[in-house]
Amino acid sequence: EDKLRQGQSCRVMIHNRHKLDWETEEQVARKRSVDKRGAKSDEAYVRDVLGEMASAENIVVINDEAHHAWRVPPKRKLPGVSKEELKDAANWIEGLDRIHRARGILTCFDLTATPFAPTGKKSGEETLFGWIVSDFGLNDAIESGLVKTPRVVIRDDGEPGANYKSKFYHIYADSDVKTDLNRKAEPQVPLPDLVTIGYYFLGKDWLEAKKRWKKEKQPTPPVMITVANITHTAARVQFAFAHERIHIEELCDEDRILHIDSKVLGEAEEEDDPVQLNLTALDLEPEDSEGEDGGNPKPKLSKKEQAEKLRLQVDTVGRPGTPGAQVQNVISVGMLSEGWDAKTVTHIMGLRAFTSQLLCEQVVGRGLRRASYEVDKETGLFQPEYVNIFGVPFTFLPHEGTGDGPAPPPPAPKTLIEALPERKAYEISWPNVLRVDHEYRPQLSLDIPAVPLLTLNAYETPQVAQLAPVIEGKPDVTRITEIAIRELGERFRMQRIVFSVASEVFDQMRTTWKGSQEYLLAQLIRIVERFIESDRVRVDPPMFNADDLRRRIVITLNMAKVVEHFRQAIRFANALTLVPVFDTERPIRSTGDMLPWRTGKACEHTNHSHINMCVFDSRWEANEAFELDRNPYVRAWTKNDHLNFEIAYSFRGVVHKFRPDYMVRLANGKTLILEVKGQDDQQQQTKREFLAEWVRAVNGHGGFGGWAADVSRHPNDVHEILMRHGQV
Repeated sequence: EDKLRQGQSCRVMIHNRHKLDWETEEQVARKRSVDKRGAKSDEAYVRDVLGEMASAENIVVINDEAHHAWRVPPKRKLPGVSKEELKDAANWIEGLDRIHRARGILTCFDLTATPFAPTGKKSGEETLFGWIVSDFGLNDAIESGLVKTPRVVIRDDGEPGANYKSKFYHIYADSDVKTDLNRKAEPQVPLPDLVTIGYYFLGKDWLEAKKRWKKEKQPTPPVMITVANITHTAARVQFAFAHERIHIEELCDEDRILHIDSKVLGEAEEEDDPVQLNLTALDLEPEDSEGEDGGNPKPKLSKKEQAEKLRLQVDTVGRPGTPGAQVQNVISVGMLSEGWDAKTVTHIMGLRAFTSQLLCEQVVGRGLRRASYEVDKETGLFQPEYVNIFGVPFTFLPHEGTGDGPAPPPPAPKTLIEALPERKAYEISWPNVLRVDHEYRPQLSLDIPAVPLLTLNAYETPQVAQLAPVIEGKPDVTRITEIAIRELGERFRMQRIVFSVASEVFDQMRTTWKGSQEYLLAQLIRIVERFIESDRVRVDPPMFNADDLRRRIVITLNMAKVVEHFRQAIRFANALTLVPVFDTERPIRSTGDMLPWRTGKACEHTNHSHINMCVFDSRWEANEAFELDRNPYVRAWTKNDHLNFEIAYSFRGVVHKFRPDYMVRLANGKTLILEVKGQDDQQQQTKREFLAEWVRAVNGHGGFGGWAADVSRHPNDVHEILMRHGQV
């Protein structure tokens, strides 16, 4: 064993699995190339893959993350796995076959935390790999102290979620958060308040950890990682920290924020010959910046060099003397790579859907590597280490079905809903508008008494969160730790609140503002001050509204609602020109884009619609559909069901999505958006305001024909509405 550790009796080679890729004769024949050489022989393949070790014998192979290395018998199909995935997994094994034929492999060890084919679906014991010989799961590792103990939020003093758990247990499950984070919003758009409060909790605890680490003379800081759902969310998180919208200064140091661009990182990781960079742990200043001595600016890096720098920083987070040593805030989209082995992660924020316990374990696993393996001399055990988790619903639930119990009943017959190619003439198209930008009058004004009331509920605003370690698969409520953020509001004087609201609104208005930026900010500060101090911002219950400190705390923790509510009041009162902003990836959508789907609801065949059936949610809708299908003013119509036609609107400071009921192409060429609504309230009125603005913006653009909007308040008024718009 000593000789083995010293490398005297063996040589070790580490390869990325893609190095084992090879081409068959058939693949070579299909290539359009002047190179007419055939496929490599086993001998040539081995020399290419093993390089200096090409003459080695008695080879032992260790496959890490071996759930990517498997194959199925020929002609057998595996549900949920594409041909490309099957080929990719088999290439690894077949590459080893070639090495075995040429040199001989003594033994091959597979190491993986998920020993089954990654189909993305639930699977039972029958889908586990048949060559499993030992099982030491994550629960065992936590209980034995080989990894950190995860701590999850079990309760807080705010309103619980729909499942009666703390909303911080799975932040993305909150409907308002999910709607907001799924928008293709600009980076400067504020994050939902629940997300920001979650960062305040995590950030305050991270700050305490940093102080402890500094006192203990640790060479690197603790690390907080965020796993976001889409690139737009990650960009908003990065902007919030970089511009100190989350008021924990130490976490807002741009030089210590690592925003991982998955595309750039992937390109760097696939490079066989990475660019050589002379980077040090302190080499994190922005490009073209001058050093502390005022010397020459750093040379600008090429795209390839930037990608390599990112890869080096990601790979070395928490390692002293490396480019990633001082990184303390990592923001990523999706999963960090399976081999990521940072040992200094102490806090995790999950801002995405978690559809399986396996995915939760994979995300949490990025923070479970211990920072220290020194044994306590008194106990003979490792000192406990923890990672605090918000937004990842992590418990040890069975993520694989057992198949026990009676078989489920057969599904009820369902109707297929689809767009019919032969009805192409009835296709309806619409502009895919992400948002409507505004050009404002140079002198802003706001009639404060006319602004809708914004009510902030103190009892829905968490200020204390309790976490418990997950032991033996369940939170251990006897070992609760508490994080309180009340003092955050105590530090916020009213002038700071006013400036924060004004600056966040300023960031969203400045791109279309044509006058002096300084004058815009000055106007906003003046109007925000009047707005905040007015009765248009009310904190419930009344005793909180009357207490200056409590009022400041609640406003601070609901900053996004205040910002959005004020911004909408300003835009409706001061907009001169509306500018629709289209989705660059898909600027136009149509009924033809709808994917087929099935329903068990009541439905009826259509005649003048691109969609074969109209699905009814009420008898009123059935009456409306009947009239639309026979009315002489109608050329084509569709119910807005599974079509993704939606308009973002803001109500009481929270962003929602509005999906109008019908789109109707009239005989005069105009397209009518028809909403069916029996009862009216403030939220419905707000929806119509945003819909009317959408219509004005699209008509002002002029490239999509004429559009109109109306509301049906009774089953018998549709004919009159169609006649009114059809005759114009």
